[in-house]
Amino acid sequence: MDIAMLRDKHPEHWAKATAIRVLAMDAVQAANSGHPGMPMGMADVATVLFSKHLKFDAGAPGWADRDRFILSAGHGSMLLYALMYLTGYKDITLDEVKNFRQWGSKTAGHPENFLANGIETTTGPLGQGIANSVGFAIAEESLRARFGKKLVDHYTWVIAGDGCLMEGISHEAIGLAGMQKLSKLIVLWDNNNISIDGKISLSDITNQRERFAAAGWKVLSCDGHDPADIDRAMTEAKTSDRPVMIDCKTHIGFGSPKKQDTAGAHGSPLGPDEIKVVREIYGWPYPAFEIPADILDAWRKIGAKGAADRKEWEARLNEQSGAKKAEFERQMGLGVPKKLAATIRALKKQASETAPKVATRKASEMVLEVVNPVTPETIGGSADLTGSNLTKSGDLGIFNPENRKGRYIHYGIREHGMAAAMNGMVLHGGVRPYGGTFLCFTDYARAAMRLSALMEIPTVYVMTHDSIGQGEDGPTHQPVEHLAICRATPNTLTFRPADLVETAEAWELALMSEKTPSVLALSRQNLTTVRKTHTARNLTAQGAYILAEAEARRRAILIATGSEVEIALAAREILEGKGIGTRVVSMPCMELFAAQPESYRKKVLPAGPVRVGIEAAVRASWDRWLLGERGVEKKAGFVGMEGFGASAPADRLYKEFGITAEAVAAKVQALV
Repeated sequence: MDIAMLRDKHPEHWAKATAIRVLAMDAVQAANSGHPGMPMGMADVATVLFSKHLKFDAGAPGWADRDRFILSAGHGSMLLYALMYLTGYKDITLDEVKNFRQWGSKTAGHPENFLANGIETTTGPLGQGIANSVGFAIAEESLRARFGKKLVDHYTWVIAGDGCLMEGISHEAIGLAGMQKLSKLIVLWDNNNISIDGKISLSDITNQRERFAAAGWKVLSCDGHDPADIDRAMTEAKTSDRPVMIDCKTHIGFGSPKKQDTAGAHGSPLGPDEIKVVREIYGWPYPAFEIPADILDAWRKIGAKGAADRKEWEARLNEQSGAKKAEFERQMGLGVPKKLAATIRALKKQASETAPKVATRKASEMVLEVVNPVTPETIGGSADLTGSNLTKSGDLGIFNPENRKGRYIHYGIREHGMAAAMNGMVLHGGVRPYGGTFLCFTDYARAAMRLSALMEIPTVYVMTHDSIGQGEDGPTHQPVEHLAICRATPNTLTFRPADLVETAEAWELALMSEKTPSVLALSRQNLTTVRKTHTARNLTAQGAYILAEAEARRRAILIATGSEVEIALAAREILEGKGIGTRVVSMPCMELFAAQPESYRKKVLPAGPVRVGIEAAVRASWDRWLLGERGVEKKAGFVGMEGFGASAPADRLYKEFGITAEAVAAKVQALV
């Protein structure tokens, strides 16, 4: 359908869609930066979606049972900002639209969930949004099974582009969604055949319809510029028993004589002369950023019409028992269950008394066995390593199309898709997801893990086999640099607990977190209990603490994490026997220790003694504690890894790489 026909047959639709297009053109031009072509091309699809299908109330963007709209093609952010302004979202004003991509604006270059209410997720890294959407849909299914359709019954709508579908993560997401038959998930493919380099055929010949169909999706298509055809496809999509992909054939830069259907409309302004011509073609005589009152009023009515549905939903929520309503609101708000703290304390006390010798991955399983029953919002999973990660407790049940009350997901070998889906679950609300793989394979999940931190959401990553202690699988599976990478990521808590007690404390902190993701780095090999005196206080919350004090005059401080804490304690015995007073500091979380007051850090790491760090990983991330914080280089050392590992039993590897109590003692003696 061309512009003349569209204006003639659907004048009211045309006016509303054109408002989106001109705001996108004007904002990108004012910023001299951005992507006008996608909003111009998808304005018709978005107008039909928001006016006829999306369940939302712009005045209450946090309404729990709203439909979720995810702009996976985040470069087209002005499509979302225009819609939010036009429909009346409080956070996106016309001034914000004019301030697109500028310092301090809510209208960032790519949508950021924490800047404005109504932005469901942070997109821009292509493929992340469509992968998040799988998590949104899983959360909706899980909550509907737990609380019923009266409280939870909504769709997740996604606009994805060619770039999203070329990214590898889309394959993981599409396969998982198809297997799970997530029928409330509808993806609108902006099929415009253009990427930054030019036509898609330069790099890809994939038949996307057949690809989705092969993964178990229902596939529909429509003319992306014909509102009646778009409406037909969306209406049919909502009757599916599977996830749906709608192939929306569109023109990027729709209406631009010079740039329509070219890469020129993708990542740069149209230019003032071209915008003037496009305005004439659109029949839009208004100056930049001006939306006529009647068109704005029509959009505002669309933004407000969902208020009736919301009020009916609120009435249904208020009809629930007080306990059910409170529990629903607690879970949606990621509140901490009342029994969590007492449950953790009881397990810690038992661990200190019985002193089990277990791997911290096993310790994590022991925590989950007592925590999951009192935390009904947890949904666990693993990327095909359940028996190794030990992430499934006995009470969970498997989440699948036959059992939506199940709380354990078999993600398959999809580390990246798992991480992004978990992000979507947290963003949806009502779910505390955790997922496992080997620490080495955080490489596969890195982009989604980074977004967890950027989006300020408490996704939990259970990363086992955390060092050369992994053993015989060799250096391909033995992480050495990964702890440093996790610690280098802002707003991330990296826990490396030494025993069951510290593991329980780490889990408590991870499940209490509101805005920070957690990485639990856990051992394959069995470790002795180092915390043998029970304390109700969570010492891991301090990041580091004095585990064993010097008996002779203190001349050395050993700082260790995880599996190397027991090595530090053994080295202390050697050194004390030689008259060298040695303090052992367990440092399960560097980020939390860095956040402590200087007075506490000074108490744990005073000036004077020799300092040696011990960790079966590379030294990066250690120098602050060895050279800074009152330390000096000539009195500091590190016992750990300098390169990659090797294939052998763990005990042999520790000896060959010199990570032993004897090596630590020798390092201290040389420095003293």
